[in-house]
Amino acid sequence: MNQASEKNLDLMKSFAESYAKRTGTYFCVDPGVTAVVLEGLAKHKEDLGAALCPCRHYEDKEAEVKATYWNCPCVPMRERKECHCMLFLTPDNDFAGDMQSITTEEIRTLTAQG
Repeated sequence: MNQASEKNLDLMKSFAESYAKRTGTYFCVDPGVTAVVLEGLAKHKEDLGAALCPCRHYEDKEAEVKATYWNCPCVPMRERKECHCMLFLTPDNDFAGDMQSITTEEIRTLTAQG
């Protein structure tokens, strides 16, 4: 898999960290989940111009980007704090960790395995 550019990965990492802090949510206890989701968001930002949720299947990604429903943060996250990707988890979620940050090096290391 082609990795996202450093620029887009840093952009998605910064967005996710500030959004988690602002919403009182936490990254998954498994940093591999966080890394894969951020990499997917960064790739979509690069390829489609928007951070389309990487955890769903789309018949037409460009149409989904225009509809904006699944652009991160998606409508379910904004309205109900429900993140299908397990990137932004409420503290009562069994999979929520205690971190609201991750390093670019961690993301690159965790997504390079595979």
